[in-house]
Amino acid sequence: MNESHVTVVGNVATPVDYRVAASGVPVARFRLASTVRRFDQQSRSWADAFTSFFTVWAWRTLATNIASSVSRGEPVIVQGQLRVQENERDGRRYVSADLTASSVGHDLSRGTTAFVRVSAAKPGLTGVTDRNGFAPHEMAASGAAVPGMGEGAEGSVPGQGGAP
Repeated sequence: MNESHVTVVGNVATPVDYRVAASGVPVARFRLASTVRRFDQQSRSWADAFTSFFTVWAWRTLATNIASSVSRGEPVIVQGQLRVQENERDGRRYVSADLTASSVGHDLSRGTTAFVRVSAAKPGLTGVTDRNGFAPHEMAASGAAVPGMGEGAEGSVPGQGGAP
């Protein structure tokens, strides 16, 4: 199947929502704002044009690492599969753009970051914490399901056509 793979540069617009699905699979999501800048010939300066918003979804280890590393307002680069969906609710048409991330990283053209390798041998990624000292698995409510997901229904999340 042909999938649209894209790279989007922008800022994290919402706090990372980290959960553990009913099936035990970690999942994280956040909104990404990507603003186009244009050069205004009259004022001879750069100005913001428009902003596109994406919902970024990440699974498993990537989800856990995002929860420990990314905060609202930070510049990031997201690479993944793009899915644009049209829905109708209450007579109004909505269009949503979801990115299922294969990689996420800080945009180093706008700042610095420190990389910490996570050992896959550690069950539950013990020792990995966010900036407040909480491990991502401690942040998720016990047995909490991802919003919009039924019992063990990972495939119901936008952009997912089956088990993640």
